[in-house]
Amino acid sequence: MDISTLLDRGTVEVIVREELEEKLKSGKKLRVKLGIDPSGADLHIGHMVVIKKLQEFLEAGHHIMLLFGNFTGQIGDPTDKLESRPVKTQEELEENAKHYLEQVGKILDIDKVEVMWNADWLGKLNFADVTRLAQIFTVHQMLERDMYQKRIEKKQPIYMHEFLYPLMQGYDSVAMEADLELGGTDQTFNLLAGRPIQKAYGQKPQSVLTVPLLVGTDGKDKMGKSLNNYIGVNELPKDMYGKTMSITDELIIPYFELATYVSLEDIDEIKKSLDKGENPKNLKMRLAREIVTLYHDEKAAEQAENEFNQIFKDKGLPEDIELKKLKGAKWNIIEIIAETELSPSKSETRRMIQGGGVKVDGKKVESHEEEIDITEERLVQIGKRKFVKVIVK
Repeated sequence: MDISTLLDRGTVEVIVREELEEKLKSGKKLRVKLGIDPSGADLHIGHMVVIKKLQEFLEAGHHIMLLFGNFTGQIGDPTDKLESRPVKTQEELEENAKHYLEQVGKILDIDKVEVMWNADWLGKLNFADVTRLAQIFTVHQMLERDMYQKRIEKKQPIYMHEFLYPLMQGYDSVAMEADLELGGTDQTFNLLAGRPIQKAYGQKPQSVLTVPLLVGTDGKDKMGKSLNNYIGVNELPKDMYGKTMSITDELIIPYFELATYVSLEDIDEIKKSLDKGENPKNLKMRLAREIVTLYHDEKAAEQAENEFNQIFKDKGLPEDIELKKLKGAKWNIIEIIAETELSPSKSETRRMIQGGGVKVDGKKVESHEEEIDITEERLVQIGKRKFVKVIVK
């Protein structure tokens, strides 16, 4: 991959570009860092945007360092948070990291990556070391961050330990001797913190490359589990395919660029076809196949597409609807959906019922208080893609 594509495809900012281009042209094997605080165990394809970029640097011959914040994660990154983050234990973080590696391994060649843990050096710093770090930044510099300004406006607290987070992330770059650090645009301040800190410790400042935050399937907010607008890395092929088909038309090109390996030349042709009036559904189908193939395989993508067509084009039902046997003849609809795990939460189920998105035997459920008799087999549907059959044990 040429330098221009490496630095331009799926990126937002390169700091300082001239410096990084010079490093890349020198032929030096760069030490490329990506830091992760594994506060959660389940990833979505938005998380994988930066992983794809990391794999590109790996394929270009550079040394990739995947850093898990088993120390910083206990404090919590305050980025984009209006409230202080809850504390995680080191054991929880390390268990999450194992799941993280399993998932990023779908794209990143883990066997060629150096995995590191920042408790190995941050846990050894004494108070004098922390004081030295704190002298590199002013309180004013910290308070300039938008998230802190929002907290001040809302009269919400800002804790001193939150100021230490970017200092620790910057010191990670010193300990790792990083030449380049990658991250999302929400991490820009923390990524840049490494430059003056490395300089203060006698190192050449790292370059910084940021990638965009993938917008969720709703076309409004960044992808996230809390908004239920995500496509999970470990989702079944049929769910991954169906969710991709549900994205807004405006997301087709960004998803091709950020979530697939389709060439920029092909993406340009896709954009031209859209401008000429191509049916967006056809392009979404290709996009869905690309995404499912990336995280599963071609056969799974073909099966997912066939099932999607059967449900939506032919107005049929999936062939393999699961049958759940429940104790008791009558169940509240909310409890049925909770028991069969069709929805992530009861509150989400209530929203779906209010919006007419829950059906029993093809009939819309009108109230979350509705009781369902399951002495005979009943077909429960939530949304357009999730089905389950239920019957009394």
